[in-house]
Formats: sequence, C-alpha cells, structure tokens
Amino acid sequence: MPPIPLTERVQKRRAALRAAGLRPVQIWVPDTSRPGFAEECLRQTKMVAEADMADTELMGFLDAALLDLSGENKA
Repeated sequence: MPPIPLTERVQKRRAALRAAGLRPVQIWVPDTSRPGFAEECLRQTKMVAEADMADTELMGFLDAALLDLSGENKA
C-alpha cells in the first residue's frame, strides 16, 4: 500500500477537527526577532509605568480589587 500524500493527510485531519466543532484561526503576533523590538518594548513599558505613577487612584483600586477577589472584602 503506497503512503498517503501529505496534502490528503492534512485535509483529512482538518476535516476531522471541523467535524469536532473546531475551526482554524490565524493569529498574528509581534516578530520578536525584528530589529528594534526590545527597544520598543522598553519604550512602551516606560510609558505605562509613568502613566501608572501619575494615576493616584490606581493602587487603591487595584488593592480593593485584589481584596474583592480573595474574599477578604466581603461584609
């Protein structure tokens, strides 16, 4: 019996996944090997950190949310 061609095996596998109620999805993600990627990450994290430090109510909100999640904030 000759081997089943790759394209036929792939089609069969995809048909089985679709029959199981799944569908293919394409996801685009940042290219971490691109020149300047690390520098851009650093730039953005600095901007977020500065914005967080300027928001005087943020830490209180986050603390309250954490207490709420842990169940310690229930009356």
